[in-house]
Amino acid sequence: MASNSKTTSQYYLTPITNFYLDLWVPINVPASDYDLQINIPASMNQRPDLLSQQQYGTPGLWWVFAVRNPDLINDPIEDFVAGLQIYVPSNILKQ
Repeated sequence: MASNSKTTSQYYLTPITNFYLDLWVPINVPASDYDLQINIPASMNQRPDLLSQQQYGTPGLWWVFAVRNPDLINDPIEDFVAGLQIYVPSNILKQ
């Protein structure tokens, strides 16, 4: 069994069998006292990659907002709308 080598990948814990991804194993993004609570600005409407770039220095962590806010964001693009108040995880790069 192989695994994804990028620790920031949303598929990091998902096993790879015969070069194919197996059933998805989600990554837990726990709440922290240091998480920011923000309103999504209009300039980032349906663009979680832009907020990821601003917060973490990479657009590749766009998926953490949906994982951290499952009650608000089901579709990580369509539900990422201006004015929505979400938590921005502070500890994502420390896992």
